[in-house]
Amino acid sequence: MKNRLEQLKQEALAELNEVIDAGRLNELRVKYLGKKGALTEILRGMGSLSAEERPVIGQVANEVRSAIETLIESKQQQFEQQETERRLAAEKLDVTLPGRPLKQGGVHPLNRVIQEIEDIFIGMGYSIAEGPEVETDYFNFEALNLPKNHPARDMQDSFYLTEELLMRTQTSPVQARTMKAKQGETPVKIICPGKVYRRDDDDATHSFQFHQIEGLVIGKGIRMSDLKGTLLQFSRKMFGEDTQIRLRPSFFPFTEPSIEVDVTCMKCGGTGCRVCKGSGWVEILGSGMVHPRVLEMGGYDPEVYSGFAFGMGVERIALKKYGVDDIRHFYNNDIRFLEQFARQ
Repeated sequence: MKNRLEQLKQEALAELNEVIDAGRLNELRVKYLGKKGALTEILRGMGSLSAEERPVIGQVANEVRSAIETLIESKQQQFEQQETERRLAAEKLDVTLPGRPLKQGGVHPLNRVIQEIEDIFIGMGYSIAEGPEVETDYFNFEALNLPKNHPARDMQDSFYLTEELLMRTQTSPVQARTMKAKQGETPVKIICPGKVYRRDDDDATHSFQFHQIEGLVIGKGIRMSDLKGTLLQFSRKMFGEDTQIRLRPSFFPFTEPSIEVDVTCMKCGGTGCRVCKGSGWVEILGSGMVHPRVLEMGGYDPEVYSGFAFGMGVERIALKKYGVDDIRHFYNNDIRFLEQFARQ
């Protein structure tokens, strides 16, 4: 049996030294070391050996197995190294080739307008305040002088989640929350950007979700002239230094007096065109002096403090600024539309 083992070793090593690929190497591994391999076949005869012969033959068998396994492992490493070198040569990167250009995106037009408005008001000393989009009925309506069953609520058909929770219909609740948090301290000088939700049918000028930016200023001696000057400054920074504004009486439950604000048409400069329907003016926002009742509920004495508030729809500003005729273009994710603004 010892001679058979030595002969098997010589045959195996001779065949393994001639192997030139990994597939053949695996075949020889099975041939000599597998469960039905040559070495296993010889070792099945160990039972017929005497007790003195078994340790000797066992040692020889281990030496044969070790020699075959060592050579197989060496050959395996050699083939793996050759495969690695082959792949490195085949997958070599030619650094002299021009790179593949990546398409560069841009800021969405609505975000662009929001950032521009924020920059203008931050430059006038305002800070940015934010609040929850799921709002309580109290902050969304009651704290803004809109008690339950007030007819003005009909203008803001709402998404109610419970009797007291709804998706906010305006960013004005942030103003109410800020006044509560300030606990009567002044000055208050904030803008409140964010998404709002109303049960509107989608069309060219309406959407169930849109963006608003509202502003609030509270202090001693705040007057309507301060509001007018602020809005004139904003309009000229936003639409051009030659822009004029026009104030028209209006009604909002949370301001008194209330005004609508128009700017000279950015398309025709006030001479009259299709955009302004021949009037020379384009409405952009609503505003007014903060209602005494709102001040009182916010923790401010209306006999001592006064303030003004304004609110604008970002989509309305973007429509007018860029001459877009349908609000839905901002939401359809049409690259052909959006890439126009990426280049600006």
